[in-house]
Amino acid sequence: MLDPGRNCLKTARASRVAFLIDGADYFSAFRAAAMQAQRSIYIVGWDIHSSTRLAPEDEPEDGLPAALGDFLNALVKQSKELEVHVLAWDFAMIYALDREFLPLYRPAWSSHRRVHFKLDANHPTGGSHHQKIVVIDDTLAFVGGLDLTTKRWDTSEHRPGDPRRVTPQNESYNPFHDLEMLVEGDVAREIGSVVRKRWRDSGARPPQALPGETNGDLWPESIEAAARDVEVAIALTQPAFNNNLALQQIKQLYLDAIANAQRFIYIENQYLTSAEIVNALVDRLSQADGPEIIILSRSGGGGWLEEMTMSVLRARLLKKLRAADNQQRLGAFYPHHKGFSEGEKIDLHSKLMIIDDRFVQIGSANLANRSMGYDSECDLAFEAQTEAQTEAIRALRRRLLSEHLGTEAQRLAEQEQQKNSLLAVIESLRGGERTLERLPDEIDEDVDDLVPEADLLDPEQPIDPNRLAGEMLPPDHRRFAESRLSLVTALIVGISVLVMLWHWTPLDQWLHLENLREVAETIRSNDLAPLLVAGGFLLAAFGLLPVMLLVVATVAIFGPWLGLAYSWVGLLLGALIGLALGRLLPRDLTRRLAGKRLNRVSRRLTQGGLRAILAVRLVPIAPFPVVNLVAGASRVRVRHFFLGTLIGTLPGLIALILVADRIRAVIHQRDLVNFSLLGATLLLVVIGALVIFRWLKRLDFLEKGRRDEG
Repeated sequence: MLDPGRNCLKTARASRVAFLIDGADYFSAFRAAAMQAQRSIYIVGWDIHSSTRLAPEDEPEDGLPAALGDFLNALVKQSKELEVHVLAWDFAMIYALDREFLPLYRPAWSSHRRVHFKLDANHPTGGSHHQKIVVIDDTLAFVGGLDLTTKRWDTSEHRPGDPRRVTPQNESYNPFHDLEMLVEGDVAREIGSVVRKRWRDSGARPPQALPGETNGDLWPESIEAAARDVEVAIALTQPAFNNNLALQQIKQLYLDAIANAQRFIYIENQYLTSAEIVNALVDRLSQADGPEIIILSRSGGGGWLEEMTMSVLRARLLKKLRAADNQQRLGAFYPHHKGFSEGEKIDLHSKLMIIDDRFVQIGSANLANRSMGYDSECDLAFEAQTEAQTEAIRALRRRLLSEHLGTEAQRLAEQEQQKNSLLAVIESLRGGERTLERLPDEIDEDVDDLVPEADLLDPEQPIDPNRLAGEMLPPDHRRFAESRLSLVTALIVGISVLVMLWHWTPLDQWLHLENLREVAETIRSNDLAPLLVAGGFLLAAFGLLPVMLLVVATVAIFGPWLGLAYSWVGLLLGALIGLALGRLLPRDLTRRLAGKRLNRVSRRLTQGGLRAILAVRLVPIAPFPVVNLVAGASRVRVRHFFLGTLIGTLPGLIALILVADRIRAVIHQRDLVNFSLLGATLLLVVIGALVIFRWLKRLDFLEKGRRDEG
């Protein structure tokens, strides 16, 4: 099955192989091996935190510090020849709250000249470095799904409320399940070469390969080898970037292994959003003599953003798998402990596939599109060539399943001998305190409508932002957006210039600003002021008042906070009234009111649901009243319309209120500071408008180029 250059980078001999299940075993083994290091320790990760505790106790028995950074510094102080290289992904800001603050300047990474730390941003925009590798003296290597960071340490018991499961800030976290493969021998040197290339590509001086063999045995004493003399494959995902060719070896290895399965496919993975992998599984389910497929994933635990994105994509593909399972050969589960408190769950983070107990693959790659082509990934795999190696893989699978089902591996083996189905064995052992629960595929209808397809949220290759914008904003919609932007910019500049003229020209003798302030105060002190605002936005709903001027006036009278609240509520009420009118009026009358835009806007709204409402509010393709009428005539769902308007109008409203508030400040106090701030705001408005105009023109140019090529 292993084919170097096609589904793996290369294969190399491992004198010993072991499987490390969960963070406690991995952290302990890493610590023991690192203490034996003589010349080099390479650490590569998606996230690496210097305060990560490698042992739960404050003072480990070995006498060295518990925290990763201090531990590594202590090692280089003990050994004059030892060099430590730590390469972490230069993470996106969305992860900033969960990462070490300013890691480059932390004492743990900068206090010793032989501890080298670098953040690696050498990847396409939107991608990441997701490999998790440790190489010691080019002799021993750890590869898997575990980073040396916080919220990873846990035992295989995954005890509810385990007091040892805390961050350096003493915050508790959910039980965490993951896997590592530990290899010794030639394959470790080859993995070291992968790391050195990463360092070179990052723009830093790469560490040197070690000449000759390391003296002594680095293998951790507490770890028993699962297999010996194994030919291990190194498989990579690497995007095309900066003279690097695209490598999709991991995806190909998954596809080849799935196609070769005869009895069963056992998968543990954090995600299940790769369409190609799922399609390959669907093909096997549709075959009369296909294998059983057991998939373990997590029920949640990745935060609200993941619940709103990747969990929805997984549920869609899970529905597809279950629809193809006509012969009841699919089992999709998540691990659960009945003793968990509310909100506590096992964060299954492992990336594993076992085929027929004769093939195993472990690494960093999720079953997600981006892990198949967009992010950097590293997996190890081997195919059993002897009965002892087959038994090693079988023992791994049984230990994992016995852990998840809260039973003994021996009992699992006995059940397997009695039943001719792994799925039947799992079903017979479910229901205990620790168990496997059915992975849900239900999706809230509104959430499903809001979440786009996987090629946007979970791309396999870099997204061309111009092509994406071109699809979201077709040429005929662009023309209206340009004209609308021109009008809004002109009105903002015009009103602001008029206010300035009152200060610098005799215009203030014709219309006194004091009179305007008195009018504003009269309206503001009136008990019926909210009704007056509502009436104004009601007129705007019929197209009798421009919405923008109404917002500016509301802010000028009531200030930014009340102005925002009144304007937001007024827009929503006006939009809902327009929606109701669109539903009640005859379509011919709606067509006359909306004009030639009706079909274009109607087609956009009915095709996209909630996302479409959001889009037309963020980038208007028709006037506010027209969108409301057409949405009503098109029978857009009220909930979608309300949520889309609620969210989609807010960014533009806030921007407009910021400008209006500067105008209000000048009206109330005509000093140099307020005029300067108004002028700066105007400059930003004009620059922003010019940038958007240039971008829209670029979209036209690129689209024309694509048409010419076609």
